[in-house]
Amino acid sequence: MADKEINITGSQRAAILMLGLGESLAAELMKHMEPPEVERVGRAMASLSGVSDEQIAYVLSSFHEELSQINPIGVGASSFTERVMLEALGEEKARNVLFKVMPGDKPTQAIEALRWMPAVTVADILKQEHPQIGATILSLLDDTQSGEILPLLDKTLREEVMLRIARLETLDPAAMEELDRVLEQHIGAVKSTPPRPIEGAKSAADILNTVDAQLEGEMLEALKGSDEALGEEVSDLMLVFEHLRNVDDRSMQRLIREVSTDDMMIALKGSDPDLMDKFLDNMSTRAADMLVEDMEAKGPVKLAEMTEAQKKILVIAKKLEEDGEIMLGRKNDDFVT
Repeated sequence: MADKEINITGSQRAAILMLGLGESLAAELMKHMEPPEVERVGRAMASLSGVSDEQIAYVLSSFHEELSQINPIGVGASSFTERVMLEALGEEKARNVLFKVMPGDKPTQAIEALRWMPAVTVADILKQEHPQIGATILSLLDDTQSGEILPLLDKTLREEVMLRIARLETLDPAAMEELDRVLEQHIGAVKSTPPRPIEGAKSAADILNTVDAQLEGEMLEALKGSDEALGEEVSDLMLVFEHLRNVDDRSMQRLIREVSTDDMMIALKGSDPDLMDKFLDNMSTRAADMLVEDMEAKGPVKLAEMTEAQKKILVIAKKLEEDGEIMLGRKNDDFVT
């Protein structure tokens, strides 16, 4: 049964499955989910109503199909390795070994605590600390969460923080220990950690992909003003609307199902003809004709309105990519088939 025949999102599929499992099992599953996932699935669960037998059958069928493709030996291998090493070597030695075999696999206890805090709370912490602390924290948090925090900082601080993020290359033990000492004052969480590699420019690009168009422009301009080469590198790593012309048809069809018609209509106003064709070719003839008619009837739109609509679509696209549902291309990306 194809996705297009049962028009429900990934979050709704998870919600239907969890509601079918019952409270205990659903609660156990949520313990293993990331904060944004808990929020999305929880919202979907709360909003579900009138679920049809066909939708339930589809969810169970697709879940069974996906589950059958998973190698059971690989499930939970990382957590198994961690438990064994902690038991055999003790906390300090195990962490050093685990870092070598699974670098960056787990956040520190302090960062894990921040991931569950509202953006405004984390922003208040950053405002009290050195910009380098802020840069370290934002680079370690989920990109979407960091994108929510960034606008809450004053202009000078966020420009300084973003520049420092883009320049990050590694986080050494001393920096992480200092970070945990700072966070202990706020959330009482201390855990030392070995150094971990980090791609600062990519982290900065991913964060800027989640903020509104005006703030994105300000941040890129400030970055280029402080370090032109670095600013260009961050800009090149960002996902821009024109990159969508390079996605495969299956990914485009999946993206279109998640995008509102109004946002699509505004985002495509004045866009490159090839990109317009990419969207229209992956819609039904009727839907494509209606979109073109609506665009013509809409008339001119403000550039800021178009840019904001494109930004909304890119946020959805990036989330689908992170969930492994679609594949996106950025500047200089190469793919083979």
